[in-house]
Amino acid sequence: MAKGKHYKIKRKRRREGKTDYRKRLNLLKSRKKRLVTRIKGNTIIAQVVKYKPDGDEVVVNTTSKELRKYGYKGNLSNIPSAYLTGLLAGKKSLEKGVKEAVLDIGLHTPIKGSKVFAVLKGATEAGLNIPHSEEVLPPEEKLQGKHIEEHRDTKLEVEKVKKKIMESEQND
Repeated sequence: MAKGKHYKIKRKRRREGKTDYRKRLNLLKSRKKRLVTRIKGNTIIAQVVKYKPDGDEVVVNTTSKELRKYGYKGNLSNIPSAYLTGLLAGKKSLEKGVKEAVLDIGLHTPIKGSKVFAVLKGATEAGLNIPHSEEVLPPEEKLQGKHIEEHRDTKLEVEKVKKKIMESEQND
Protein backbone atom coordinates (compact mmCIF):
# COMPACT_ATOMS: atom_id res chain seq x y z
CA MET A 1 0.00 0.00 0.00
CA ALA A 2 1.38 3.37 -1.02
CA LYS A 3 2.08 5.89 1.70
CA GLY A 4 2.73 9.57 1.59
CA LYS A 5 1.09 12.71 0.36
CA HIS A 6 0.40 11.34 -3.15
CA TYR A 7 -1.78 8.42 -2.10
CA LYS A 8 -5.30 8.67 -3.49
CA ILE A 9 -8.21 6.65 -2.09
CA LYS A 10 -10.21 4.87 -4.79
CA ARG A 11 -13.90 5.55 -5.17
CA LYS A 12 -16.20 3.57 -2.90
CA ARG A 13 -17.81 1.38 -5.60
CA ARG A 14 -14.35 0.58 -6.99
CA ARG A 15 -13.07 -0.39 -3.54
CA GLU A 16 -16.11 -2.64 -3.08
CA GLY A 17 -15.43 -4.27 -6.46
CA LYS A 18 -18.75 -3.13 -7.94
CA THR A 19 -17.76 -0.69 -10.70
CA ASP A 20 -14.99 -0.45 -13.26
CA TYR A 21 -15.11 3.28 -13.98
CA ARG A 22 -12.81 3.11 -17.01
CA LYS A 23 -15.08 0.54 -18.67
CA ARG A 24 -18.20 2.51 -17.68
CA LEU A 25 -16.80 5.72 -19.20
CA ASN A 26 -16.12 3.94 -22.50
CA LEU A 27 -19.71 2.62 -22.57
CA LEU A 28 -21.10 6.09 -21.83
CA LYS A 29 -19.03 7.68 -24.62
CA SER A 30 -21.16 5.79 -27.15
CA ARG A 31 -24.15 7.95 -26.06
CA LYS A 32 -26.41 4.91 -26.46
CA LYS A 33 -28.60 3.27 -23.88
CA ARG A 34 -27.00 0.25 -22.15
CA LEU A 35 -28.38 -3.26 -21.85
CA VAL A 36 -27.16 -3.98 -18.32
CA THR A 37 -26.98 -7.71 -17.65
CA ARG A 38 -26.37 -9.10 -14.18
CA ILE A 39 -26.37 -12.66 -12.89
CA LYS A 40 -27.41 -12.67 -9.21
CA GLY A 41 -27.67 -16.08 -7.53
CA ASN A 42 -30.87 -17.65 -8.83
CA THR A 43 -31.99 -14.64 -10.85
CA ILE A 44 -30.94 -13.04 -14.11
CA ILE A 45 -31.52 -9.31 -14.46
CA ALA A 46 -31.65 -7.41 -17.75
CA GLN A 47 -32.18 -3.65 -17.70
CA VAL A 48 -32.05 -0.98 -20.36
CA VAL A 49 -30.45 2.04 -18.71
CA LYS A 50 -30.15 5.63 -19.91
CA TYR A 51 -27.35 7.86 -18.61
CA LYS A 52 -28.30 11.05 -16.80
CA PRO A 53 -25.77 13.30 -15.04
CA ASP A 54 -27.60 13.09 -11.72
CA GLY A 55 -27.95 9.28 -11.91
CA ASP A 56 -28.79 6.58 -14.42
CA GLU A 57 -32.44 6.08 -15.36
CA VAL A 58 -33.78 2.55 -15.78
CA VAL A 59 -35.99 2.52 -18.89
CA VAL A 60 -36.80 -1.22 -18.84
CA ASN A 61 -36.36 -3.70 -16.00
CA THR A 62 -36.75 -7.45 -16.51
CA THR A 63 -35.86 -10.40 -14.30
CA SER A 64 -35.98 -14.11 -14.99
CA LYS A 65 -38.72 -14.40 -12.33
CA GLU A 66 -41.12 -12.82 -14.85
CA LEU A 67 -40.79 -15.93 -17.04
CA ARG A 68 -43.18 -17.79 -14.71
CA LYS A 69 -46.01 -15.59 -16.09
CA TYR A 70 -45.32 -17.08 -19.52
CA GLY A 71 -45.39 -20.69 -18.31
CA TYR A 72 -41.65 -21.30 -17.97
CA LYS A 73 -41.08 -24.14 -15.50
CA GLY A 74 -37.31 -24.47 -15.68
CA ASN A 75 -34.54 -23.11 -13.49
CA LEU A 76 -34.41 -19.31 -13.49
CA SER A 77 -30.63 -19.05 -13.64
CA ASN A 78 -29.58 -21.20 -16.59
CA ILE A 79 -28.74 -20.35 -20.20
CA PRO A 80 -32.28 -20.89 -21.61
CA SER A 81 -33.78 -18.62 -18.95
CA ALA A 82 -31.09 -16.00 -19.65
CA TYR A 83 -32.02 -16.16 -23.34
CA LEU A 84 -35.74 -15.78 -22.58
CA THR A 85 -35.04 -12.91 -20.15
CA GLY A 86 -33.11 -11.11 -22.90
CA LEU A 87 -35.95 -11.76 -25.32
CA LEU A 88 -38.44 -10.27 -22.86
CA ALA A 89 -36.18 -7.27 -22.17
CA GLY A 90 -35.76 -6.69 -25.90
CA LYS A 91 -39.49 -6.81 -26.50
CA LYS A 92 -40.20 -4.39 -23.64
CA SER A 93 -37.47 -2.07 -24.93
CA LEU A 94 -38.99 -1.90 -28.39
CA GLU A 95 -42.38 -1.12 -26.85
CA LYS A 96 -40.74 1.80 -24.97
CA GLY A 97 -39.16 3.11 -28.18
CA VAL A 98 -35.61 1.88 -27.56
CA LYS A 99 -34.17 0.50 -30.79
CA GLU A 100 -30.46 0.23 -30.03
CA ALA A 101 -28.18 -0.24 -27.06
CA VAL A 102 -24.71 -1.42 -26.05
CA LEU A 103 -24.10 -4.44 -23.83
CA ASP A 104 -22.89 -3.72 -20.30
CA ILE A 105 -21.78 -6.90 -18.52
CA GLY A 106 -20.19 -5.06 -15.62
CA LEU A 107 -17.43 -7.00 -13.87
CA HIS A 108 -18.46 -10.35 -15.38
CA THR A 109 -15.67 -12.04 -17.28
CA PRO A 110 -16.72 -12.23 -20.95
CA ILE A 111 -16.74 -15.98 -21.58
CA LYS A 112 -17.87 -17.20 -25.00
CA GLY A 113 -21.34 -18.79 -24.77
CA SER A 114 -22.06 -17.60 -21.20
CA LYS A 115 -25.35 -16.42 -19.69
CA VAL A 116 -24.64 -12.74 -20.32
CA PHE A 117 -24.28 -13.49 -24.01
CA ALA A 118 -27.47 -15.58 -23.93
CA VAL A 119 -29.27 -12.43 -22.71
CA LEU A 120 -27.65 -10.55 -25.62
CA LYS A 121 -28.86 -13.18 -28.10
CA GLY A 122 -32.43 -12.93 -26.76
CA ALA A 123 -32.46 -9.13 -26.92
CA THR A 124 -31.14 -9.08 -30.50
CA GLU A 125 -33.68 -11.70 -31.60
CA ALA A 126 -36.43 -9.51 -30.16
CA GLY A 127 -35.25 -6.75 -32.49
CA LEU A 128 -32.91 -4.64 -30.36
CA ASN A 129 -29.85 -3.49 -32.30
CA ILE A 130 -26.77 -4.29 -30.19
CA PRO A 131 -23.29 -4.46 -31.74
CA HIS A 132 -21.69 -7.86 -31.10
CA SER A 133 -19.73 -10.70 -32.63
CA GLU A 134 -21.67 -13.84 -33.54
CA GLU A 135 -18.90 -16.08 -32.20
CA VAL A 136 -19.52 -15.11 -28.55
CA LEU A 137 -23.17 -16.21 -28.60
CA PRO A 138 -24.16 -19.61 -27.15
CA PRO A 139 -25.08 -22.35 -29.65
CA GLU A 140 -28.77 -22.86 -30.46
CA GLU A 141 -28.82 -26.25 -28.65
CA LYS A 142 -27.88 -24.55 -25.37
CA LEU A 143 -30.45 -21.78 -25.84
CA GLN A 144 -33.13 -24.43 -26.32
CA GLY A 145 -31.95 -26.35 -23.25
CA LYS A 146 -30.91 -29.54 -25.07
CA HIS A 147 -27.88 -29.89 -22.78
CA ILE A 148 -30.20 -29.81 -19.72
CA GLU A 149 -32.95 -32.08 -21.01
CA GLU A 150 -30.71 -35.12 -20.91
CA HIS A 151 -30.42 -34.64 -17.12
CA ARG A 152 -34.12 -33.88 -16.53
CA ASP A 153 -37.35 -35.79 -16.84
CA THR A 154 -39.31 -32.94 -18.40
CA LYS A 155 -38.73 -30.85 -21.49
CA LEU A 156 -38.09 -27.13 -21.01
CA GLU A 157 -40.28 -26.02 -23.94
CA VAL A 158 -38.30 -22.84 -24.57
CA GLU A 159 -39.91 -22.35 -27.99
CA LYS A 160 -43.40 -22.34 -26.44
CA VAL A 161 -42.44 -19.67 -23.91
CA LYS A 162 -40.62 -17.68 -26.61
CA LYS A 163 -43.79 -17.67 -28.70
CA LYS A 164 -45.88 -16.46 -25.74
CA ILE A 165 -43.43 -13.63 -25.04
CA MET A 166 -43.40 -12.47 -28.65
CA GLU A 167 -47.19 -12.59 -28.95
CA SER A 168 -48.01 -10.96 -25.61
CA GLU A 169 -48.96 -7.34 -25.15
CA GLN A 170 -47.30 -5.19 -22.50
CA ASN A 171 -49.50 -5.77 -19.42
CA ASP A 172 -47.33 -3.99 -16.86
